[in-house]
Amino acid sequence: MRTWGRVFYADGTKAWVLVQTDSQGANDYVWLTTLCQCLKLNLGESPFYAGYGIPAQQTIMTQVFPDFYVALMQQRFAPYFSSLIISKNPGIPPTYTVNVVTNQGVAVQTVVGGDNPLPVPG
Repeated sequence: MRTWGRVFYADGTKAWVLVQTDSQGANDYVWLTTLCQCLKLNLGESPFYAGYGIPAQQTIMTQVFPDFYVALMQQRFAPYFSSLIISKNPGIPPTYTVNVVTNQGVAVQTVVGGDNPLPVPG
């Protein structure tokens, strides 16, 4: 499996980074990157996965966090990890802390939203 993730570097540059199945056959980082991308995706933006994403425009207009859609993302992606918890952070724009325990037992935490970087396996 493979996916591409948008990464924002500290110097302000942006890039697309390939994330793929590791040498042991684990897809945890592929699914984590996909989850982070979906949390940054506008609902209906993807022609193939129109039901994935959050209603960003409506969120900005109403100043109401898209909690239902975030919970839906957590429900959809939970089977791919040993543990997945997405929690809302205070403030505007909406940001979320994603805590994952991979199937290999590795704990990963990242903040998604705004210009926060995506986790990139090293």
